[in-house]
Amino acid sequence: MTGTTNKWMKFRIATVLAVFVILFVALTARAFQLQILSGKKLKALAARQHTQTLTLQPERGIIFDRNGEKLAATIMADSVCADPSKIENPAKAAASLAEILQVDRALLAQRLSGGKNFRWLARQIGPDQASRVQNLGIDGIYIVKEPKRFYPSGELAGHLIGFVGLDAKGLEGLELRYDRYLKGAPQNLLWTRDAKGTRLYPRAEKPETGQRQSHHLVLTIDNRIQHLVESHLKGAVKAKGAKGGFAVVMDPRTGEILALANEMGFDPNKFSATNPTLGKNKAITDVFDPGSTFKPFLVAAAIEDGIVTETDTFDCEDGRYAIADRVIREAQRKRHHMLTVREILKYSSNIGSVKIAEKLGKEKFFDYINQFGFGARTGIDLPGEVVGILRPVDKWTRVDAATIAFGQGISVTAIQLITALSSLANGGVLMKPFVVKGLMDQRGNLVQATQPTPVRRVVSPETARRIAVMLTDVVGAEDGTGKQARIANIAVAGKTGTSQKFDFSRRAYSSQRVKASFMGFFPSDNPQIAILVILDEPQRDKWGGVAAAPVFRSIGEQILNRFKTNIRETPFLEVEPPGIGMQLKLVSAPAPVAAQTDLEDEGNIPDFRGLTIREVLKKAQDRGVKVHVVGSGWAVAQKPAAGMPAPANRICTVTFGTGS
Repeated sequence: MTGTTNKWMKFRIATVLAVFVILFVALTARAFQLQILSGKKLKALAARQHTQTLTLQPERGIIFDRNGEKLAATIMADSVCADPSKIENPAKAAASLAEILQVDRALLAQRLSGGKNFRWLARQIGPDQASRVQNLGIDGIYIVKEPKRFYPSGELAGHLIGFVGLDAKGLEGLELRYDRYLKGAPQNLLWTRDAKGTRLYPRAEKPETGQRQSHHLVLTIDNRIQHLVESHLKGAVKAKGAKGGFAVVMDPRTGEILALANEMGFDPNKFSATNPTLGKNKAITDVFDPGSTFKPFLVAAAIEDGIVTETDTFDCEDGRYAIADRVIREAQRKRHHMLTVREILKYSSNIGSVKIAEKLGKEKFFDYINQFGFGARTGIDLPGEVVGILRPVDKWTRVDAATIAFGQGISVTAIQLITALSSLANGGVLMKPFVVKGLMDQRGNLVQATQPTPVRRVVSPETARRIAVMLTDVVGAEDGTGKQARIANIAVAGKTGTSQKFDFSRRAYSSQRVKASFMGFFPSDNPQIAILVILDEPQRDKWGGVAAAPVFRSIGEQILNRFKTNIRETPFLEVEPPGIGMQLKLVSAPAPVAAQTDLEDEGNIPDFRGLTIREVLKKAQDRGVKVHVVGSGWAVAQKPAAGMPAPANRICTVTFGTGS
């Protein structure tokens, strides 16, 4: 090889090496630019191209009653979605789907023809519909599982519990008030696609550890008491031709609400097909003049202030008492002469009440009204509570002070009225009402407990005791206005009320449109239960003593028959000593022997309603019963019924549903 050839060879090698070095540097720079400088941006772009994300709402926490019975739970329901870019013939697909989904065909075709790669077609459909959609085998049509709220007991406590929308957001009641606790972090469903856009497989992306988890609610409500209150209230509304009504049962010692019922009924499973006004919890949102149920608070104020004693007498003017340009008369045109304070309550004298109020003075009367909690929210843990109507005392005329003495010219809510009554039953101490007893995490650990909260002392224990004795006379005496509220073998303290409703068209109180009410507690010497019953515009038996008092009696008798004299013998919250960790235990209140004989006898069919298929099968196995399963979801009906003797073959047919 000559020197020239050798030099040329070296030149070529150097040139090739330089080219490779330049290419290596260029590739390295490009790789650095792609991986480091533009990495995040390109990764996000690739994710958008190769994956599609669908956000699924999380399962909400369960709502339990005080005995551990489920009042609200979550089941998985099928929903239909589409990727329009994958559908070759939208018109044909719409024709096939419209009949199954019961959706307008033209609207469906429009949704399937859109440019987007995701569309909801139907949410939370039935299992049969989902199966028929899947059998069509249309490319681009998909079935996904979504959590759906289900209320096993239907209308039971519907106004109290409320409901949620399709996005799993609470819209009314406890579902709204405790939405941030019941609702956890959402879950993402990701579909991976190849370069041609073919969908490969879906995968669920669970929330990261530390994100918000849903909690369960445990209520103070007892579903058995709630059921009997709703049943008796519904029967009374129908029997009396009333426009509606509501009733509240409360433990006066703690402020726990044991039942809260509204009539007309409301099923949260069908909220979308229901008049929105039916979802209002009128016991906390509607105001009314309390009528004669307001008189015990006036008398308590006068006795507490030392203005009167129960034996003081007042001239009731033979049923007619003029104040300014008005004439005050007794209800039902009755006539009384000299009455003691005790008799003023017993006979519910309007004129006697006016004279007590005049002796007390409007300023002191106003102060006690405030002390009893009227004109302010009670603070109950439900949304929508209103304050009522209580005008400033400096706006009161002499006529105003007189009419407020017998409950006209002041507007209150049912929860205010039962809470104020409970303060008299509780030795003069006003308690804050509440319906949520505790919050649990997903492992059943107590994370928050509501303790009974005294608001203030309104009157002394002695004054409260005197009022209880006088109210016992209202019910116990043969000539008392509340005698139809008597319960055998137990002392009941109570007060009737019949308040006229204001007619805005005539700008006057109506004698035809009234609210009939009765409130009371028992046993009067050791109160454990306070009950308020109100019927709105009854057409028959318009007086509280004959319309509402019998409902009080029926509710009270059934509570006593089922729970004897103390429904709080078994606490549902048991808190371990500090340092060990608090655990929430759901404990069923002890049922009487008679109830156990009917429902829990080994030879009888157990109650499967509200349970899942798995829970039903386990309970049936424990009791030696064979189950024939119909449908899916939660148990909504059974044959034979709960408590009936088991047939010879010990087979029970249980029907399941999704609450649609």
